[in-house]
Amino acid sequence: MTPDLHYLVYSALLAWIMIMTAAVLRARPWTMQGVMLMFSNRENVPPPTSIAGRAERAARNMLVNLTLLVALLLAVHAANLDDPKVATGAALFFWARLIYFPIYVAGLIYIRTAAWLVSIGGLAMILAAVW
Repeated sequence: MTPDLHYLVYSALLAWIMIMTAAVLRARPWTMQGVMLMFSNRENVPPPTSIAGRAERAARNMLVNLTLLVALLLAVHAANLDDPKVATGAALFFWARLIYFPIYVAGLIYIRTAAWLVSIGGLAMILAAVW
């Protein structure tokens, strides 16, 4: 497996962790009501706390950007390109996203945007290799 595909797998795993973290923060399974909610069909989910809301938005944002990463890497591999910028861009995307999540959940607005921009820079590197 190529390094860029390794980072794609890591990014997919990170997306799953983000989704699960958001679900846990929303349900609050450390309470009895939260335990019952986790075992339910989640028809009566309480509104999210501010932290849970940020975690959910970060997870949704990751899914959108992960779709872009998949599309770009598919184009790279379909074209049989061998450019080191692809692996570097995928690594940059993953590491920026890894630090993006706790920054977003903590509510650090300007640093969050900077981390997001770094991840977009990783996607741009991959796009440059395809272009």
